[in-house]
Amino acid sequence: MENQSVNDIEAPKMSVLNCIDLSNPDIHQSVSLLKQACLDSGFFYVVNHGMSEEFMDKVFAESRRLFGLPLNEKMKLLRNEKHRGYTPVLDEILDSENQTHVGDYKEGYYIGVEVAEDDPEAEKPFYGQNVWPAPGLFPGWRVTMEKFHQEALEIGRAVARIIALALDLEADFFDKPEMLGKPIATLRLLHYEGQLSDPSKGIYGAGAHSDFGLITLLATDDVLGLQICKDKDAKPQIWEYVPPLKGAFVVNLGDMLERWSNCVFKSTLHRVLVNGQERYSIAYFVEPCHDCLVECLPTCKSENNPPKFPPILCQTYLCQRYKDTHADLSRYNKTEA
Repeated sequence: MENQSVNDIEAPKMSVLNCIDLSNPDIHQSVSLLKQACLDSGFFYVVNHGMSEEFMDKVFAESRRLFGLPLNEKMKLLRNEKHRGYTPVLDEILDSENQTHVGDYKEGYYIGVEVAEDDPEAEKPFYGQNVWPAPGLFPGWRVTMEKFHQEALEIGRAVARIIALALDLEADFFDKPEMLGKPIATLRLLHYEGQLSDPSKGIYGAGAHSDFGLITLLATDDVLGLQICKDKDAKPQIWEYVPPLKGAFVVNLGDMLERWSNCVFKSTLHRVLVNGQERYSIAYFVEPCHDCLVECLPTCKSENNPPKFPPILCQTYLCQRYKDTHADLSRYNKTEA
């Protein structure tokens, strides 16, 4: 499949994912379904999560308005050193080994935890002020995005409680202040412009990668594009599409959870292939607080299964991963914006 262009794929392979109903009173059933999903693919759907379809549609509409601006206007909102704001097409390179065409054919917009400039917390790498469009440009845009950020964080915390139980921990393990009490939670609007992907030529909407943090929530439109590879070491790799599910979040596990769980739960390789259609998605990255020490969980190690990774601070790990995958800001001449 990797040697075929999107046009050559007549019957794409579809992945069948478990569906976790957050309104289900039977927590044991939810834990069982989630654990099965985490051991199988590291991906699952979450439904009945409390965010209305109407509101999700509104966020998508606001995303389209932003990306519909002329490029020179979007460049005025260029991401800063805190990774807030606009990321142009080709800004990010997620699979440098295979992406021969300099980067991802997508544009994005980062929105993080809003912290006032004079707050001591603003000194931390992933805290600070967001970059917002002028209020007169899109009235209500900021309010909509901040509401999504808050609601998505609560969904992420609810999923993390089920993950904790699946790892034989107390349900509130990830609710601790040093974990998701003051998280690095980042919303990212994404737009794939329609550049046809061709893996044989190194052209991707988003190159193959695993996510950096604890978990990611992903809302998508109805355009097929997301693919997962359950076994990254297989030769050749087998890629399966994740079908869009209206009103649901696709959830995947991140690298920090793989480290925490000592590889009991894997962070799965995924990518986006674009079939020539525009595609929009909304990613919400749930990561612990800056000073959280990510180290092997007590329930995931033994004398015969010692920790596979050394402990590492969340902010140290994230800073390096962002640096490795994003273009240096010096490449953009702000005087031309």
